[in-house]
Amino acid sequence: MKLQPGTERELLVFAGSEALRRDMETLRTRWRNPFVINGRVDIDGFLEFLTEFNEFINHEPKPFKPMLDWDMKL
Repeated sequence: MKLQPGTERELLVFAGSEALRRDMETLRTRWRNPFVINGRVDIDGFLEFLTEFNEFINHEPKPFKPMLDWDMKL
């Protein structure tokens, strides 16, 4: 994707901002994985997130369809 010349200049100036660099460093040091609690993966929390996210995006679950294949080779 080609940026317009004005937009490209603006992004370059913004990227050189010391305040932006400090903010990004602060975010990096405070980041944590929300699905890891006490060094273990919280499966229940992850499944709850997926369920709520699917509800948020209004994702309709696909109906179950059994896989039928007569010539299955590994």
